[in-house]
Amino acid sequence: MLRIEGLTKRYQNRTAIDHISFHVPTGSVVGFLGPNGAGKTTTLRIIAGALGPDAGSVTIDSVSITEHPLVAKAKIGFMPEHVPLYPEMRVVEFLRFRAELKKVTAKDRNNAVLRAMSEAQVDDVQNVRIETLSKGYRQRVGLADALVGDPPLLLLDEPTASLDPNQIREVRSLIRKLAKNRTILLSTHVLTEVEAVCDRAVLISRGKIVADGPIAEVTSRYEAGSFRLRVRGESLRVQEILSNAPRVTQVQVSPQAGDICTVCVTFSSDFDRELEHLVAALVADGIGISEVRPEQSRLEHVFSELTREEAP
Repeated sequence: MLRIEGLTKRYQNRTAIDHISFHVPTGSVVGFLGPNGAGKTTTLRIIAGALGPDAGSVTIDSVSITEHPLVAKAKIGFMPEHVPLYPEMRVVEFLRFRAELKKVTAKDRNNAVLRAMSEAQVDDVQNVRIETLSKGYRQRVGLADALVGDPPLLLLDEPTASLDPNQIREVRSLIRKLAKNRTILLSTHVLTEVEAVCDRAVLISRGKIVADGPIAEVTSRYEAGSFRLRVRGESLRVQEILSNAPRVTQVQVSPQAGDICTVCVTFSSDFDRELEHLVAALVADGIGISEVRPEQSRLEHVFSELTREEAP
């Protein structure tokens, strides 16, 4: 559906994206992730035809965005991070206006707006002024705007930015529903977002692609991780046992009330097997363990490893 080849964009003396290439197959949900300033938004704007590249190509369903922009743009629904809305307009008025701008024919316009409102779940506020809506509902209106015209490709730039946890869950649920019959490129720096809704990840750092593939495949290349343990025992003895364990690179012991302490332990590799040995060693020494949980997911570890030199 979406194919990017050698895409490059420079701003004066800074290269925002540097010969990046990746594809988004039809029917897939791909997470495009990286730190702030890595080049995600620049890439999305070029894909959407809002910005011209210095080199490279973008094709949507085999149509070039630079050679046939109007045809290609008709296949895209773009939701930017900061959705441009007209606060004085009612939701349905705004979406009808947007449908007209997108050249949805007059006879199809009403159905297109009704369908978009239903998919984005804003039909219950269609006659409400946008300025009175919550941030979560305004994000949904932006999503409805992207859906007007029923495009096969959705570009979503930080769709849950500034939302509260309940609103985040609602938007993620919407994205999962939309993924059943659309291709989605989701740009974000929130890793839980990718793990929750995507089946593939493309990681960009300093304008270059540093990882690309199914999430399980990407994370399997970096076998390391951190775990938090809650234990009962003498803290110095706990520190000694953990520090001497194979493949342990860092140990932080924080004494709590009484003889309870929490421990953060980081492994360099093969942590599944070594974690078992570590727990067995603690128990054999008479130290009780009430909790073991991941401190960071494997995707979080990959992200930190591959972007650690990213400029702030």
